[in-house]
Amino acid sequence: MQTPLGDLALADAHVHFFSHNFFAGLNSPGVSALGWDLPPEDPAALAARWVEELDRHGVAQAALIASTPGDESSVLAAKSAYPTRFFAYAMVNPSGVGPACPPAQSAGPQSAPSAGASLDAICLFPAMHRYSLHDDRAEAVIAQAAAQHQAIFVHCGVLTVGVRKKLGLPSPFDMRFSNPLDLHALALRYPAARFVVPHFGAGMLREALMLADLCPNVFLDTSSSNSWMRYEGLDLPTVFRRALDVAGPARLLFGTDSSFFPRGWNRPVFETQAKVLADLKLDSQSARQIFGDNLRRLFS
Repeated sequence: MQTPLGDLALADAHVHFFSHNFFAGLNSPGVSALGWDLPPEDPAALAARWVEELDRHGVAQAALIASTPGDESSVLAAKSAYPTRFFAYAMVNPSGVGPACPPAQSAGPQSAPSAGASLDAICLFPAMHRYSLHDDRAEAVIAQAAAQHQAIFVHCGVLTVGVRKKLGLPSPFDMRFSNPLDLHALALRYPAARFVVPHFGAGMLREALMLADLCPNVFLDTSSSNSWMRYEGLDLPTVFRRALDVAGPARLLFGTDSSFFPRGWNRPVFETQAKVLADLKLDSQSARQIFGDNLRRLFS
């Protein structure tokens, strides 16, 4: 894709795969009133729509996140149908309880899916499922993922789930478990593992940067509108400047936080971030790293 930063082979590190299973797990009669296109039962058909959408915007690859525990089969089906286009991420809940768990997943702790090399990353949401990363169950999941050479995506900071908010569903999250520094000891204990903290720490930028400074196996993803900046009086150029100073361009992963249709791929997020980095005079090699090469290297 031609951009203000040159010709980039874009790879989006943060796309939610809102599958049929995801909407079924919400179990809300209000879903049909969202104005969203409900996905087909076959995840490969949803994957085909995403391929068409990404082609339309010139996006070469994307990481698809199964956004409810137990739905790894959906992203694996998407990856199987289009192996050169998608990386498969699956949400895992070590505690086995929480608002994003369908009944079938609420009976007990969930281990990392045993999909081996097929699954590229697991996703942990400690605040959503109300557990500490210091919990032995969380470490067991991380150890298993590390052994399977899967990346470990950990949502820290402020957490809001737009679809739950729109449907009026309760979101009893607990931000006590949101601090990126809770990852410090684990990242040191598993130095060969690769950890990804999305949204620049989602309001805990300082802590996310401290973690990245101390742990070279921690990556930050740039996704979403980053509306948390208003808590600290920051703007996006300042956030990028600080992240580049601490983590460098080799550990930043471009992402949009795209999720539903008919909106599809959230191009305004890309355009905003590309303009900011162009204004910061980011060189072309660093731009290629952030906007695609780093994500591909994560799984090479």
